[in-house]
Amino acid sequence: MRQSTISRSTAETEITVEVNLDGTGAYDNNTGVGFFDHMLDQLARHSLIDMKITAKGDLHIDDHHTVEDVGIALGQALADALGDKRGIRRYGACLLPMDDALVRTALDLSARPFLIWNVDLPTSKIGNFDTELVREFFQALSTHGGITLHVDMLHGINSHHIAEAAFKSVARALREAVEVDTRKSGDIPSTKGAL
Repeated sequence: MRQSTISRSTAETEITVEVNLDGTGAYDNNTGVGFFDHMLDQLARHSLIDMKITAKGDLHIDDHHTVEDVGIALGQALADALGDKRGIRRYGACLLPMDDALVRTALDLSARPFLIWNVDLPTSKIGNFDTELVREFFQALSTHGGITLHVDMLHGINSHHIAEAAFKSVARALREAVEVDTRKSGDIPSTKGAL
């Protein structure tokens, strides 16, 4: 039952996010921002979290509100689906190569949001997409998902490769962290007894 649906409605965006933590990585993402949809598809596919995201935003202004608000809603959906986090592995990490890019992610589903972002995207745009929005998305996801998230670019030349490696690396780390630990499936993974 580790599923959630979150709807977010503001003067700038209308967003619905559906997640299933025990999925197969199925996705249906439609935000109106082509490159961002491609990245969300990667996030679902490589985390094995089923995701359906629909967003209608003020794209006539720019993509910022849509990308950030999807991060907010997705973070909320992940936190809701995790519940009290009983039985999860909690931590995840991935070192992911993609052509010239090499990105390392480590995360903790700690309920203590913190983003460390050491990623340098060398161009200001990928197609029509503002590259600064990659960080904005992960900041919103971290804050509203209660995730301590470290993302480090170790190598990279091409902005598309770097951004995609970041999404895939976070996805693989998230996959590990949300998995049920069969050795401790009834316990909350903290000596405090709560997360």
